[in-house]
This record gives sequence, C-alpha cells and structure tokens, in this order.
Amino acid sequence: MIYKAIVFLPLIGFLIAGLFGRQIGAKASEYITTGLMIIVAVLSWIVFFNVAMSHEAHEVIKVPVLRWIQSGGIDVEWAFRIDTLTAVMFVVVNSVSCLVHLYSIGYMHHDPHRPRFFAYLSLFTFAMLMLITSDNLLQMFFGWEGVGLASYLLIGFWYKKPSASAAAMKAFIVNRVGDFGFILGISALFVMFGSINLETIFASAQSYLPTDPAASPEVVLNLFGMQLDRSHALTGACLLLFMGAMGKSAQFLLHTWLPDAMEGPTPVSALIHAATMVTAGVFLVARMSPVFELSPDALVIVTIVGAITAFFAATVGLVQNDIKRVIAYSTCSQLGYMFVALGVGAYGAAVFHLFTHAFFKALLFLGAGSVIHAVDGEQDMRYMGGLRKHIPYTFWAMTIGTLALTGVGIPGTIIGFAGFFSKDAIIESAYASHSSVGVFAFTLLVIAALFTSFYSWRLAFMTFFGKPRASADVMHHVHESPMVMLLPLLLLGIGAIFAGVIFHDYFFGHHYVEFWKGALFTLPDNQILEEFHHVPLWVKWSPFFAMALGFVTAWYMYIKNPSAPKKLAEQQWMLYQFLLNKWYFDELYDFLFVRSAKALGRFLWKKGDVATIDAYGPNGVASAVGGLTQRVVRLQSGYLYHYAFAMLIGIAALVTWMMLGSSL
Repeated sequence: MIYKAIVFLPLIGFLIAGLFGRQIGAKASEYITTGLMIIVAVLSWIVFFNVAMSHEAHEVIKVPVLRWIQSGGIDVEWAFRIDTLTAVMFVVVNSVSCLVHLYSIGYMHHDPHRPRFFAYLSLFTFAMLMLITSDNLLQMFFGWEGVGLASYLLIGFWYKKPSASAAAMKAFIVNRVGDFGFILGISALFVMFGSINLETIFASAQSYLPTDPAASPEVVLNLFGMQLDRSHALTGACLLLFMGAMGKSAQFLLHTWLPDAMEGPTPVSALIHAATMVTAGVFLVARMSPVFELSPDALVIVTIVGAITAFFAATVGLVQNDIKRVIAYSTCSQLGYMFVALGVGAYGAAVFHLFTHAFFKALLFLGAGSVIHAVDGEQDMRYMGGLRKHIPYTFWAMTIGTLALTGVGIPGTIIGFAGFFSKDAIIESAYASHSSVGVFAFTLLVIAALFTSFYSWRLAFMTFFGKPRASADVMHHVHESPMVMLLPLLLLGIGAIFAGVIFHDYFFGHHYVEFWKGALFTLPDNQILEEFHHVPLWVKWSPFFAMALGFVTAWYMYIKNPSAPKKLAEQQWMLYQFLLNKWYFDELYDFLFVRSAKALGRFLWKKGDVATIDAYGPNGVASAVGGLTQRVVRLQSGYLYHYAFAMLIGIAALVTWMMLGSSL
C-alpha cells in the first residue's frame, strides 16, 4: 500500500488542482498538492531505510497494479519494481519535488495561474515515479514520455512569452531525437530476448556472453535488417538505449535544450535540472546495468560522451552572465561526470553523485530564484553585486551549494561537502579503469573540475560581493525571501553538507553489496570500486588542487582585480565569443536542420498544398461548388414572372424531349 501511495498521491494532486483548481482556488490547490507531496516525501524516506539501509537481504519487491497488454507475444503487466535503486530515486525525486512545491508557494504567489502550475508540478512528479518504478520497458517508456510532456508544459508555462514557448518546443523536439533511439533500443531488446520485462531480459542477457572468445560467432540475429552476432547486437541495443539517455540527460550533441529550459519559472529549473528529468538517462543506464555491463564497446562510448560533455559544458559556463544559465551548464557538466562513472563500471559512484547532486544543485537553483526574487526579476549577474548584506540567508545557502558543487574537502579524510565524496570518487574511478579511455576521461574531468570551481565562485563573487551594480531603485527594494522559500534552502543545505559523509560508504564503500542488494549488476572481474581506493596519491589530490586553483583565479579576477576579465576577453576575443555562443551549436543546428526543415515545409506548402491540394483537391472542389452555387442563387430573383417564364421553358424542354424520344 505504501508504494502505491507514493506513486499515486501526486497523480491525485494533479487531478484535483488541474480539474478543480478554479473552483477551489489557488491557495487550496497549493496546499493540497504540497501537502500530498510532503506525505510522499516522508513515505519515500521510510521506504529508503526499510529497503536500502536494512541489513536484510531483500529480494526485488514487485507490486502488481493491473495487466496492460497480452497480445502478439507481448505480455505486459503494470507493476512496481521496488529495490535499492528505486528507493534511492524515491528519495531524490520526491524530496526535491516536495521542497519545490513548498518553495513555489512563495515564489509564484503573484501568478494568477498557480493552480495550473502546481498541477503541472504534480503531473511531472507522477510521470517520473512511473519511470523509476517500471518493471518493464513499456512502462518505462510511458513514464519517459510523460516526463517529456510535463517538462514541455512547465518550461512553456508562461506561454505568452515567445522565448518560453520556443524553449519548450526546443526541449520537446530535441528529446524526441533521443526518444527515437530509445524506442528502437526497446524494439531491439524485444527481438533479442522475446520480452520487454526487465527480469526476463536480465536473466537472459548472460547468454550473450561468448563462452569461447577465440571461437567465431555462430548465432546470428537479424536486427533491423542487419545480420549481427549476439555481441554486436547487444552493443547496438545498448547504444540505442544510450541515445535516449543522451537526450533526457542533455549529453553532448543533444544538450542544446537544457540552457534554454531556463525560460521556465525558477522552481521548474530546480525540479527538472536538479534531480528528476535530467537524471532519467543516468537512471536508465544504471537500471540496465545487467545489459550494459556485458558490452564493453558500449561502455567506452558512454565514457567518451560523458567526458566530452563534462568538459564542454564547463567551458561554456566560464563566460555566461545569466545566473540560471551558469547553473544549467553546471548541471550538464555534472551529468557528464555521472556517465563517465557508468562507463567505467562504477555504477554506485554514478548514482551517488546523482544523489548528492540533487541536494546541492536544487539548493543552487532555488537560491538563484531567491536572488532573482530579491532584485525584482533581474537574472544578469552584471547588474547585481554587493547582495550578501541584504540577503544574508540566501548568500549562505548559495555558498554552501557552491562548496558542495566544487567538491571542497580534504582527500583521504571524511571531511568534506557532499560533492567532494561523489565527484572525487568518479575522477579516481576513471583513472583506476586502467585504459586509455579512462585516462582521457580523467584528464577532462580534472580540467572540468578546475572550470567548475572558477565559474561557481565567479557567480558567487559577481552576485554577492563588490559594489552594487543594480540601479539605486532596485537596491532600495532588495529584500530577503519569505520563510516559505528559505525553509527549503535550509533543508537542502543540510543535505549538501552531510549527505556525502553519511552515505558514501553505502553507495560505493564497504557496505556496497549489502546496500545495493543486486540492484546494480557488475561482472566478477569488475573491481573498479575496490581499485579506485588504491590510486596514486597525486590522483587523489588532483581534484583538490583543481578546485583551489579555480577559486584563487576567480578571486583574483573578480575581487582583487575586477578589470582583468574585460581585458582578457578583449585579448582573447575569438575564444570568448566561441564560448559565449556555446561553441555555436545552436547556429549550426539552425543551419543544418531548422532552416532546411522550414525550406522543405515551404516547398511542400507551395507545390503540394497551394498548387495541387488547394487547386484540385478538397479546396478546389469547394471553390467550384461555391462558384456554381453563386450562379444558381442568381436565378432566385424573387419576381413571379421570372419563375413563370422558367416553368414555361422547362415544360417546353420536357415536351420537346418526349416528342424527339417518341420519333426516334
């Protein structure tokens, strides 16, 4: 019963606020949806301690709901799959969603469409819960698409704002690219295993391991018209699944929707980018670890894409001026870290970074919202400065978030913020993989750590330190956020400080086996979580020195010598423009895809719709009938002698036809 309550209470909140919001009013909609989410969050922590933290060896708990499909060899039952991975995601999704609901009561108090907003938040949460509790790939795809739909509604919540509508459409379309690969991956697994049930797939996946690596492959599968042996078919299926993960988790090449999603209200940014939608791809690969672990080639691609994403997003974050976009690119970069961990087989470290990242990234986004709320909607950091004395609680909350994001801590000890434990474990695991790809990833991740520290402290210094750069009128009205917005910051701050030191030993330490209870699968020869403890000392200290160097550089350029950034930008103008324009990916995609699609649409419209369909199709027929009707209408003059004359003509024509017919 507790599992069904966790999943369906957000749906109930969505239905109440969505269908009856106008009748019950905005306040009631806020309180009902938020109250239900508080209950769900509390239940999620109870499940986490009962399932994950318990020392008992639980089997996977399956909670049947109803039978969906039983046709054509597909037997799909809607059931919840409850294990440690599900319990961790329960805590992450529902804790953040609960605090976002609470925060939104204060942040959105002025908006007249609050019932619709809270309905969308609850719908998003329900879709995400459907995804993470899925026991088969069809149910997972249902939640996957539900999250995409809800994110479209939330990003474009202010639909009268053209940029918001465009951002929502962009997020929806780019994710469809990845989703196309995901559904092909599901189809491939069904062809290979004859089922889309996770348990069946996991049990059968072992048969795709070659018993004799030296022997030539004997079994050949026809997959999408290609003749593949079992190993290559498995790799192809994994890469298609990863394509879906790339879209949802904004990995390199499918990342362009993420920063534009900042057009939505700030609570949406925290919900989507901190712990829910963008982590769906990470969850997918972790959930499918029994399949990915058997395909080393696929894991190499995952590692490379993750490393490039971490580096790319960190470079772009260096020069962004919108406070929310800086944090958005930080999210993109941190997701790259998670995929590197997945790629080298350190699944526990990847999920742990997902766990800690939820606390400090939601803290940073909601803190940024508090800043924006204080300065009357301004988001450009160049027009802030000197705010720490005016909004001290927000300042300390964002400082804690920054310390956690940059990974402040002392290597070899348990002293550190949440990000220190999870991010350093990923960097060390990349090095410990003992491969050229691992060294490549390690190098890019250390550089990304340097850049992360720089742009994070750049944000802090530009926003809270120095002289105020806002207008006197704005500074006069700067004020701290209400308690309903500060309380979520306090709770997230506690998580950003203590989540790492409390839970790291469970996610990837000595209690790994008894914590995960088989929810993550690793082959016997995968010893990455043991080997990363024994990397050289300089590897362990590399992230620390990168973090320190980034902090010192940011302090020098934005506190000690504030004129330095402008001089550097002028000296390196081309590089600055390249980073400021996000490596010109938007312009490139606009040229390659958007313009060509529009040109094709205009061509088909002119040649197909206007010249053919309008002329000879339904529109043409309608036009001809209209013209004939106008001529017929003219006969209806209303004069009696006109009608009598027409009758005489008709009788004469009839008599003539009869006479001619009889003579013939």
